[in-house]
Amino acid sequence: MTEIQDKKQFDLEDRTLGFSKDVRLFVKKIPRTIANIEDGKQVIRSSGSVGANYIEANESLSKKDFLMRIKISRKEAKESRYWLTLIDSGNIIELEKERLRLTGEATELMKIFSSIMRKSC
Repeated sequence: MTEIQDKKQFDLEDRTLGFSKDVRLFVKKIPRTIANIEDGKQVIRSSGSVGANYIEANESLSKKDFLMRIKISRKEAKESRYWLTLIDSGNIIELEKERLRLTGEATELMKIFSSIMRKSC
């Protein structure tokens, strides 16, 4: 792998880690309703899985395994976006802005993983 490709790989690892950490910080701030507690648990799981599967893809032993892990990362980013959409920010402007930013980041990650899949086929 070239140095530039290697740097991009770790940048995406850092980006997915940052996304997962930001989701966790956001969930700590949202109003504690039954729905938000359950949706918060789900978004924490799916956001962490985005990066975990990307790391697994980078350590894969075959192209087939690599593509499967990238597909899972994309799926988990899409799922994270879904759960973020369901979370109620309680009409708190700062929380709503953060929810929208995180939803946008999940969408961007989906697009990145889709691009990786297209280029890897």
